[in-house]
This record gives sequence, structure tokens and C-alpha cells, in this order.
Amino acid sequence: MLVAELFFGRGIKGRKPLSDAEWAEFAAQTITPNFPEGFTVFDGEGQWRNPQTGLIARDRTKVLLVAAKREPDLTQRLSAVIEAYKAQFHQQSVGVITRDVCAAF
Repeated sequence: MLVAELFFGRGIKGRKPLSDAEWAEFAAQTITPNFPEGFTVFDGEGQWRNPQTGLIARDRTKVLLVAAKREPDLTQRLSAVIEAYKAQFHQQSVGVITRDVCAAF
């Protein structure tokens, strides 16, 4: 299996941070259809350096943890979630870590 950890910053330029209700709607409309077998979400606090300005930004974060079988469309489904979040919430990036694992459910 593959485990993917995705990091979604909740700070949105020009408005209040992403609300829990907005996240729940995004999860229902975008994450669930791409990973109906299940996933885990938890809250985090993060920071990153903006590559354009060099400034450090601190941000509340949603962390999505997905363990999925390596199927031909897995990369496409992960990309769909990432690109949808970036477009919908005007984000420069979504962090992602992937690793191969031995897992069973």
C-alpha cells in the first residue's frame, strides 16, 4: 500500500482562515469521492518559507492521511484533491509526503 500525508494550510489571503464547515464540505465533495475506502484528518500547526518572498509563514493546517492500494489511478486521485484545494481556496501549494508501507485493515 501507499500512505500519503497531505498538508492543507487554512490561511487564505484576503479573508478569514478556512472554517471547519468549509473543510467538512471540501472533504465530503472532493476527498470522499476520491478515497471512499476511508481516510483520517487531524489538525496541525505548521510553518513554511514562501519561496517567492523568503518570509516564514505560520498557519493552522489540516493533515490528511490516506492509506490506499497502489492502483493505476492513485496518483491521479491524489492530484485531484490537491489541485481542487489549491483552486478553491487560492493556495500556492499543498504539501505531500508519500511512502510505501505494509498495511492491513
